Amino acid sequence: MVTLQNYQCPACGGGLTFDAQSGKVRCEYCNSVFDIKEIETLYAAQEKPEAQSQEHSQAQDAPADGESAQWDTSHLSEDWGDATSSLKMYNCPSCGANIMCEQTTAATSCPYCGNPTVIGTLFTGALKPDYIIPFKVDKKGAINALKRFYEHKPLLPSNFASQNHLEETQALYVPFWFFDGQAYAEALFNTTTKTSVQTTEGTDITINHYDCHRAGFIDFKMIPVDASKKMNDDLMDSIEPYDYTEIQAFSTAYLPGFMADIHDVSAEECFERANARCEDTCISALRSTVSDKYDSCSVARKKVVLKQGRVSYGLLPVYLLNTKCEDKKYVFAVNGQTGKVVGDLPISKGKAVLSFLIKLVIGFIIGGIASYGLYFLNT
Repeated sequence: MVTLQNYQCPACGGGLTFDAQSGKVRCEYCNSVFDIKEIETLYAAQEKPEAQSQEHSQAQDAPADGESAQWDTSHLSEDWGDATSSLKMYNCPSCGANIMCEQTTAATSCPYCGNPTVIGTLFTGALKPDYIIPFKVDKKGAINALKRFYEHKPLLPSNFASQNHLEETQALYVPFWFFDGQAYAEALFNTTTKTSVQTTEGTDITINHYDCHRAGFIDFKMIPVDASKKMNDDLMDSIEPYDYTEIQAFSTAYLPGFMADIHDVSAEECFERANARCEDTCISALRSTVSDKYDSCSVARKKVVLKQGRVSYGLLPVYLLNTKCEDKKYVFAVNGQTGKVVGDLPISKGKAVLSFLIKLVIGFIIGGIASYGLYFLNT
């Protein structure tokens, strides 16, 4: 019996697809690439010894003289087993082709005719989003934002811009849970002021310490927590903020031409992250009321009591841009509304060392000038 396997990316759990040009398997979410043999080793089901023995026996039997040869179809089965647990098949309304995708895919495009397809049946009942922020940055704008992101970076390798090849740009709506509520928060901040006076013997530094207490009720609205296992939480947090004044009531009319997923992380699973984000928001709000006349400010003690309120569900626009330079992969995320770019850039070790040496030399020069000035004043 042939066993079918639903292949998932070992790195992020996203769906794997075969890339005809490279002859390898690629993850459509994190752009990881794997050799065919590597995936087969990880996921191929072990054949039963009995089946192997039977196939070997059948291979040895030759048909008798005059007997018509028959193709053996006895091993074929319509039972896909668990392989279809995360897959679903749809019919393209444009060309009639069958489209197979993951259960969580809510919008995609037909691989045969390119017709954007919205799987409307997924947006019913509890799965229907309340809100959506439409894409405001087009694909060209996202690519230009990425180019501006790595321009004028002094420690960037010289060949990154020239050899940086954009391999794939994905525009997708990412599912988010939004949390509204109220909190009582109080915090004690340790603050300091620092003054320095230049004397003939050196520099006298005076540090004064102060305690600043803040407390109050804070309303919070639309605290976002991404609801997709495929997306990196830190990456999604980093491309914030979104402008929620432009949020719209959900409509499938916003989806054609873009990919979209429904949530595969429940609101209950996000409670812990939501509580932590609300607490951080409250403490940040209190910290912002501390006068900027202080040179440092740290939290000595804090207390946050949350009054949990309404939870809503929506989709936010994100571009994922995958680039390649010197056979290394770099993934960047772009806020599809504001154009904000986040991602890790390579650092040239040579430039980093040179920058350190230049700063060191400048420090010595400034120190020498200051010492000469003091000597001149004392003579």
